[in-house]
Amino acid sequence: MKLIAKTLQSLENVLAQEIEAIGGKNIQVLKRAVSFEGDLKVLYRANLELRTAVRVLVAFTEFRTKHENHLYGKIMEIDWAEHIGMEDTFAIDAVTKSQYLDHSKYLAHKVKDAIVDQFRNRFGERPNVDVRNPTVRINLFLNHDNVCKISFDSSGVPLHKRGYRADSQEAPINEVLAAGMVLLSGWEKDCDFVDPMCGSGTIPIEAALYARNMAPNANRRDFAFQKMKNFDAELWEEVKSEAAARVTDFEHGIYGFDRDFEAINISEDNAEKAGLGGKITFERKQIEVLEPTADKGVMVMNPPYDERLQVSDIIAFYSTIGDQLKQKFGGWSAWIISSNKDALKRVGLRASRKIALINGSLACKYHRFDMYAGSKKAKHQKDENGETFRRKDSLYG
Repeated sequence: MKLIAKTLQSLENVLAQEIEAIGGKNIQVLKRAVSFEGDLKVLYRANLELRTAVRVLVAFTEFRTKHENHLYGKIMEIDWAEHIGMEDTFAIDAVTKSQYLDHSKYLAHKVKDAIVDQFRNRFGERPNVDVRNPTVRINLFLNHDNVCKISFDSSGVPLHKRGYRADSQEAPINEVLAAGMVLLSGWEKDCDFVDPMCGSGTIPIEAALYARNMAPNANRRDFAFQKMKNFDAELWEEVKSEAAARVTDFEHGIYGFDRDFEAINISEDNAEKAGLGGKITFERKQIEVLEPTADKGVMVMNPPYDERLQVSDIIAFYSTIGDQLKQKFGGWSAWIISSNKDALKRVGLRASRKIALINGSLACKYHRFDMYAGSKKAKHQKDENGETFRRKDSLYG
């Protein structure tokens, strides 16, 4: 089968590596998506194990079209009774980039009409539409070149809904984005991981799932592929059993801190639901008094942007973050995501890497800051010939 895994901006390469690890072949990186090939086992593993996929589509057919009547006719040529039973419900998700057919909702309506009309003409009755929880979800994508691609959604509910986050603080981060941030950080599970502003605990939970090689969607009770006519229940049980057998121990610490008591309580509850009870240390503590948990580690944080969450003096707050990192966290690397460019500058450290990400509807930057172990390295050093030179890679201003 040709499969397409949808993802978020800048997570495509990370997702491609994940797909290769589960046995995907002929992998191609697209915009906010990765295409690949695989059998049923790869399809099931993709839904269960991919951390940075939003949904997995099964490519069905494609054709070129510029007119609504032509689209209707091409959809009518497909024998939908092979894929949708009378007892099923279905829904159409449409996205268009075409200048000729530029209304997604209208396209979805035309496809729905064609399917319904075919059933009525052949059987005198039709399956119902259910936009919330259909047994069959059909994806239509019409690109700039007017190529219409029809796929079946094998995921159903988006894959970021892992099933562990029953409660959350205001402005929670998406689980797929959180997992992507963990993977983009380059953390190799060889040191402590800290989120100093953990909110509902999503980032440390995703870090812990990754550290222990736990399938992120092991708590999900249903996927759309379980309702497909070719669903293999025995193979699905095998995939789940093999994933459970790959879970490992983790010898370092994962910590989530927050200034809010309620956030800590929510984080602990969510970690318990994720099967990580007692595996993450959550503690009420402000970043102003935070101390390193080890000599080296990786820190990932999602501080307030002064957009949905208000901080009285956002500039001073980000300056405090930078001061803490410089003064106490030598030997650590810290990653900060924010949509507030001015505030990020006040961290007072030179970013060694910058990645553009989208958090909800907010365009953000994900910055990496590396702190030297011990005191700041000398600005002047000698080269191999004994000549004095000025360091050009100082990360401090």
